Parts: sequence; C-alpha cells; structure tokens
Amino acid sequence: MSHDGVGPRAVMRSVAFLTAGALAVPALAGCSSDDDPAGRPLAGGDIARADRAGVADGGTLRWGVDTVPETLNTFQADADTTTTRIAQAVLPSMFRTDGRGRPVRNPDYLESAEVVETEPKQVVLYKLNQQAVWSDGREIGAADFAAQWRALSGKDSAYWTARNAGYDRIEKIERGGNDLEVKVTFGRTYADWRSLFAPLYPKDVMGTPDTFNDGARKKLKVTAGPFRVKKVDREKDEVTLTRNARWWGEPARLSTIVLREVPHGERVAALTAGTLDVAEVDATAARRISAAAGPRGTAPSGSASPGTAASTGGGTDGSGSTSAPDGAAEDGTALTGPGAAGRGAGRTAAKALRSWALANGSDEEETDEEVSAREAAAEIARERRALSGFEVRKSLEPAYTQLALNGAEGPLADERVRRAVARALDRRDLAEAVLKPLGLPAEPVGSHLALSGQAAYADGSGALGDQNAEEARALLADAGWAPGAPVKKKGEKAAGGQGGKAGVTDEGEDTGESEGEGEDADDDGTYIVGEDDDGTNGDDHLAQHTRPKRGSAPGAYAPLGTAAPVQAGSAPLAKDGEALTLDFVLPSGPGSEVLATVAGRITEMLKRVGIGTEITKVDDESYFTDHIASGEYDLALYSWPATAFPATDARPVYAKPVPAADGSLNVGQNYTRVGTDQVDQLFDQALATLDDAKRAELIRKADARIWAAAGSIPLYQRPQLTAARKDLANVGAFGFRTPVYEDMGYLKKGVRGPAGTPGKEPTGPSASASPSAPDPEPDRESDREPGSGPDSARGSDERSGKGSDERSDEGSDAEKDADS
Repeated sequence: MSHDGVGPRAVMRSVAFLTAGALAVPALAGCSSDDDPAGRPLAGGDIARADRAGVADGGTLRWGVDTVPETLNTFQADADTTTTRIAQAVLPSMFRTDGRGRPVRNPDYLESAEVVETEPKQVVLYKLNQQAVWSDGREIGAADFAAQWRALSGKDSAYWTARNAGYDRIEKIERGGNDLEVKVTFGRTYADWRSLFAPLYPKDVMGTPDTFNDGARKKLKVTAGPFRVKKVDREKDEVTLTRNARWWGEPARLSTIVLREVPHGERVAALTAGTLDVAEVDATAARRISAAAGPRGTAPSGSASPGTAASTGGGTDGSGSTSAPDGAAEDGTALTGPGAAGRGAGRTAAKALRSWALANGSDEEETDEEVSAREAAAEIARERRALSGFEVRKSLEPAYTQLALNGAEGPLADERVRRAVARALDRRDLAEAVLKPLGLPAEPVGSHLALSGQAAYADGSGALGDQNAEEARALLADAGWAPGAPVKKKGEKAAGGQGGKAGVTDEGEDTGESEGEGEDADDDGTYIVGEDDDGTNGDDHLAQHTRPKRGSAPGAYAPLGTAAPVQAGSAPLAKDGEALTLDFVLPSGPGSEVLATVAGRITEMLKRVGIGTEITKVDDESYFTDHIASGEYDLALYSWPATAFPATDARPVYAKPVPAADGSLNVGQNYTRVGTDQVDQLFDQALATLDDAKRAELIRKADARIWAAAGSIPLYQRPQLTAARKDLANVGAFGFRTPVYEDMGYLKKGVRGPAGTPGKEPTGPSASASPSAPDPEPDRESDREPGSGPDSARGSDERSGKGSDERSDEGSDAEKDADS
C-alpha cells in the first residue's frame, strides 16, 4: 500500500476516528455559502458517473483491497479500512459524507434527525425510516441505539473497544413518541453528534461483551444494508458480499461484490489476468495502465457481459483466465504495438522460430537471445491489450501527507529549530513534484484540520510564515546554532558537560530550569506571525520526554533576533560540539518511491540553511510502530486523514501529551509530541459549540496555533488513483464522497457515460456549488450505502425515471433539516 498513509491512518480509524466512516481530519456539519473561505475541493470525484437506468442488472465486481480484515467490528483496535468498507455496504449509517466532506442525512435510514432541546441538556431526536429493518426482519429501533451506546460509553471495561468519542457524553437513550423515534440525551453538549451511530450494529452484536468482542469478528449474521456478508474466506483472501433480500432501498445493480486481498505490487498483473475489475494503484502502475488504455472516454475494446472478464484483446478461455494475444506472425515477425495482431500466439511463434533457427545452423546463443527478446515483446503486447480495457480514474483523497517533527527531544525540542525547518521548505515545490505529473491540482495543504472544500478549511500557514531561508537561518542563530562551529569527536563531552534537553543534567536530574518557565500561565507560548508582536515564547506546549536526549546540548544562545552571518550561506551548523543533523526515517517497501523523492527534496532545502539530515530507511512493518509511534525519529513523512468531525477526530492527534502515572509520557495519537494547552481548550470549546459558523472559527484558531507550534507541516493532499474497467460505472476515485454501492455496476451494451466520457464532479470557480451526495455518501475509504434488493419498495430508477444525480439533489435538500 502507499506509505503516505501507512500506520496513522489505520490507528486513527480504529482508535478514535471516523464514526461515519471516512478518513480525514476536517469538515463541519452544516452547509457553507459560496463565499466560504473553504472554497471548493481541489479535485472532484472521478467515478464514471452514470444513471442507474443505463447500468445492467447483475454481475460480479472484483475489488482489490489491502487486507482481509481480522475483524468485522469497526470499533475494535484491529479494524482496518476493509472493515470500514464492508460495514458501510452492509450496516446502517445515519449520516454519510457528500462531495465537500460534509455529513448528510442518509434517508434510507433517517426521515429526520435534529437537536430538539439545548437547555438544560442537549437532546437529539432521530426519526427512522419506517421501512428500515434488519435482515432478520426486526425493525431498527431504540434498543439498537442504546446497546451501542452502552458498549461504547467506556463505562464497562469488559467491552474491548478502541474508541468511545461522543458516546461517553450520552446520558441516556430512550424510545420517543413511537417505535420509529429514538431520543438521545447528552450529559455534556456534543456538537459532533452526527458522527455517532455510523455504522450502527444490531443489539445482537452490541448487547453483551462476548458478542461484541468475538461475535462480529468473523461473521455478521444480522445486517441492514444493500448487501450482506456471504463469506469471509481467509484461505482465498477474499470477502464476498451479496444482495440483501430484505433491503428496502434502491435495488443494487450488482449481484455480488468480492473484496480480494491483492498487494499493490501485484495489482497490475491481477488486472491483466482478469482477476480484478477495480483497484487503487500507485503512480507507476497508473502510467502503465494509461499508456495501454489510450485517451479517456474511449469505449473498451470489445464487450463483455456484466461480471465477466473484460474483452480487452486477449479474451477469456473456459477457465476464466485471459488468453495471450497474438504476439507474432507465422514468419516469426514480432508484433509489439498496442494494436498488434497476428495468426500465431507469441510464445508459440517464438518456439517455432528457435526450432527453425537451430535446424538451419544458426548460433544457439544468439537464437536464444532473439527468442527471449521476442517473448518479452509478446508479453508486453499481451499486457497492453489486456490493460486497454481499463482506465485510471483520479482524484485527491481526503488525507494529506505531512512532515512530522519530533519535538520530544534533541534539536527539535526547541521550537525555534522546528520553525526554521518549516520555513526552509518550499511546500508548493513539494506538492508539484508529487501531483503535477499526475495532472492533479498541485496546491500545498493550508490546514491540519480540514482540506479545501470542507467547511472548517482556511489556510492557517500564515501563523508560521512563508518560506524564507534568511528567516530560517536567523531562527537557528537565535537558538545558538552557528555555522562553522567546532564539532566534538565521537565520545567526547560537549562544552559545559551537559547532555539532554534544557533543564536536565547528565545524570538525568530535572534542574527545574526549563526554558520559558514562569511565564503567564494563560499564554501557551506559541508565537503566531502577526499576532504575538514581542516574539517571546515559552515551552509549556513542548512535550517533555523521559528518555536521554539524542541531539545537541543547550549552549550559549545568540542574542534575540541575531541573523546568521552573511558569509555563512548553507554552511553546516553546530552548537556545543554537536552538529545539527536530523534523523529522517522513511519506509523502504513498494510504494515508498514518492516519499523518497519528497524526502530528497526536503533534504536539499534544509541543507541550504545549514541543517543536515541522515536518511534511514526501515522495513514497512516497523516504520510506524517502531519509529513513529515510539518516537524514534526526528523527521518523518506520513499521512493523516481529514474527517467531517475535526473537533472529535483531530483532538487526540494534537492534544498536549501528559505524564502517565508510571512517569512515562502519554502521547496518545500525538506522535510529534508537540501540543499546547490552548489548542486543547479550543478543541473543547468547538465540541461544545452547536453553532456551525462559530465552531468552524474555533477550529481555524486551533489550526493557527498548531501551525505556529510547528510540530507537523502539511505538504500535499494525497493522490487517489483507481484503475477500473471502462464499462464499470459509479466506481473509482471517490474523493470526499461516500460510495453508493447500489448504483455500482456494468453499463448496458451501447450505453456510455455523459458525453461519452467518465462522469466527474465539477471543480474550480465555474463549478456548481457542491455536488449533492445521493443520500448515501460518507467518505472515501469508508463506504456506507443505501441499498439494493430484488424487491424494492421504491422500485428501480428505470421504473421511477430518476437518475442518481436527481436522487442526490433530493437527498441534499433533506439534509438541511438535520443540519439545523
């Protein structure tokens, strides 16, 4: 998998992230106006949108995923993205995410949901869809809501829960005026209430610790979505979903979805072999597929019935495997172009050539080389023909890659050094290096807590300042790092005999002389450009770690404001005998090439201001657990998602670490170890603020403080590249929007997407406000949906005459009641 998102993404999702099932850190509930500073998403979804009337009934979709999950319970610690995908296809979700990352009411489950009381306590009233039932025929109701609350409230340690955010604020859940009403009373105001009950499990799962802990790990007997779990086959590494016969919503076009575990490095081969129909791919694979596919919007070469291997030139044999295309003519001439054709198969022709050459006295070694070359050419031709039936659908996913700076110890424990690192970076250059070659918008991310298009988004990077090498050098000089200063030999003590952070002796005793101690307790010491005029800063926001320091010892600091000597240029810096060299940790496995490129550019940028780096590449398996989470790094690259509920989901990522009872530092999910009291307070205020506009402003203020502390530097939004069969509709790179599983399927013969090209959501200044999600849309990696079933109470789009876009508009209007 792409290592932009290794580790933190899974941890965040399983620990306290995503209740509605998406991956990202920002977005507020509630509609935003066209002049909202959030703007519009940089790139819309690319899913080959098609009206349901043009999608064939039936077929199997084989979807490449990273894992067959260890558990089907999204609230357990080992849940992963495939767990979420399955849950969204088979379980209720009260809210999902639209094309701008906003939570919208899911009408398949909710008639309405709104705050009906705020004093003396917040009360939310859910009115359920009267047709909503579990697969065993029982109505979805208050008993299911109450069981999930009790399991996730954190009051009973017998439940092995990974997160309880929001549920711990509920005081009681009771039946409303009738069986279709659920009344939830909160003991403490909770602005992100829409994040709850997404997904909602039946009381059969949540009712007891045993059923919660073990009952839903391997199977889900009772579901309530357009699909149900038919089988989890760990021997074949796949999960099979089939239509839910009791589904009351729009009937699913597909009859079966197979989620198949395929490593990223093997996905092109699986697509070529016809064993996958859709899969996320990396940039290298995307280029190969695009080269074979030709211009976007072209029809697949050949036709295939839904659910069969695409006829992409090779065809299929009776076993279902793709046969080799013609690779050489009978005279042995290789045919290597994308349109190569001949009467003999490539391998057979090559063997015939070798036999003829040997029989006529040709040199055996030269003949073997010629044969090998022709076999390779035939293999390339076969792959190109097979891949010509696919296309790459691309967008930006709701997650961003950041440079993390470990502020627990070493040089980066000094806020000035962290700021210098940040101000040495040309973030636009880094974004362009990754996204421009892919034809995607190459804008640097301006917020830790939201992405462009989400309600809470605003570019807060000004709190830190723009790239400025001169200012970076001045900050380093102010911190005592001087160009050309002597560096001690290995094993020699630094001047002053001190090691470790300021305030810690060589023996590890706390001297109580931490920098900034005694300043105003109400000021967290964070310097924000343009806000704190005096430039003073304390360090109560710096997480103090108990391990011995690996970096420099504190020394004589230059006077405040001292600029680096003009002649210093990019000369290496040192202080008290220690060179300013940072340990830059990267993963080494497949998919890490992009991170290596970004790290190389960052290294050069830091070198220009005198900061050295030592790049250490580690095994993928240990990258996050043994280095990021454990704090064994100075610099690292990894991704965080952006959700519709930043006050809930982002708080643990930026919360100030606190000492644990055993004396260690409890960092939670704050792997940079940098936090401030003020940021914590702003998050808490946002959680208790029901007014959308005021809450968004609090989130933006928190983001400005996070920027100023310089613990992490957002770089670019992650690219989302999905290879999909050309005749596959309503599937691809979803962007913010939650997939609508019941609309997925294969186009009917002769049907093409709008204007003959794949459907894309509008973006940019001329785009319409924001595509309304067809009621079903949470987030990308998490997939919740409306439904399918042979006997739908509403009937299919063919009967109703409505397409998915029309249903989207209706769903969008319905959401307004819930957002009030």
